Amino acid sequence: MNILHTFANIATSTGIATISLGQVVMIVVGAILIYLAIGRGFEPLLLLPIGFGGILTNIPIAGIAGADGLLGILYSAGLSTGIFPLLIFMGVGALTDFGPLIAHPKTALLGAAAQFGIFATLIGAILLTEYAGFDFRLQDAASIGIIGGADGPTAIFVASQLSPDLLGAIAVAAYSYMALVPIIQPPIMRLLTTKDERAITMEQLRPVSKLEKILFPLIVLALCILLLPTATPLIGSLMFGNLVREAGVVDRLSKTLQNEFINIVTIMLGLVVGSKLDAETFLRLETLGILLLGLAAFSIGTATGILLAKLMNRLSRERVNPLIGAAGVSAVPMAARVVSRVGQEANRSNHLLMHAMGPNVAGVIGSAVAAGVLLSVFL
Repeated sequence: MNILHTFANIATSTGIATISLGQVVMIVVGAILIYLAIGRGFEPLLLLPIGFGGILTNIPIAGIAGADGLLGILYSAGLSTGIFPLLIFMGVGALTDFGPLIAHPKTALLGAAAQFGIFATLIGAILLTEYAGFDFRLQDAASIGIIGGADGPTAIFVASQLSPDLLGAIAVAAYSYMALVPIIQPPIMRLLTTKDERAITMEQLRPVSKLEKILFPLIVLALCILLLPTATPLIGSLMFGNLVREAGVVDRLSKTLQNEFINIVTIMLGLVVGSKLDAETFLRLETLGILLLGLAAFSIGTATGILLAKLMNRLSRERVNPLIGAAGVSAVPMAARVVSRVGQEANRSNHLLMHAMGPNVAGVIGSAVAAGVLLSVFL
């Protein structure tokens, strides 16, 4: 009898006996994310660990994402505290050249305009709650809206502070839409511009001195401290990484931030985000709302950047190609590359990549500023 009882206990503790339908569905979702990363090349640096983390967290009994599990411990240490996104921003700063923005500072307006999608989507989430049966709090609406900035670490940072239960869905939406930039943006660009506008050539950017590049992160940080202290964690991390890059006296630190440091944090961040894809919190009506609102935020941000560039052409003698406004969504550098490709379709001699990098890196700052505004209001 003891042997039979032992075998019965073993049988009831297997995955086959204990796994739920929801967990099966989420394991399939995790596998799809891994396929998109490997088979399609969609944001593989994060979708692959997110997908694998999603599979691990839905394994029954193991408790990998529990408080005492590996992913649960990493979540408590790095994501619930907001540390991982800030460390990622240090690496991003070290990888970013703000030269195009410094050379053509008015393109910062295009990066700011692209953040309009964030606040439009916040209103959309409130309307869905009011009229469509969704259950989004104001904090949830703010977290969903930040997807429109197409900045994964910022979206994760805001969600970890305001809506930890929605973190998995928000992170997947943010990185999915970043990966789909080459598919989502070109139709919007062509819809809102004429072929002649897409063919506009722009003058070569002026050289930017080393002193300007060193002063830029310090000035941005000072402005942030004076005007929007709640954005200082994100802006400060970004500007520290950039100062390390531009200083020229700490090459070892710069190379570490650009390589080993950001790679290690990316692995842990992806796995921990995946740990929030458990069936109980992900398989809800609100997840569908997040995906739809995230797409709307991204599309609106693209459109407002283009429309502001068109307005600038009417008000200024110096013409800009309105396509570069689409790069303000801050999916660096993919959005700038898409702008360059669409511009060359209209004019093969048109080289917009460096011009698009101005609003592109401005969008990174803009999304961090928007995050600071939301945190100051809703936290």
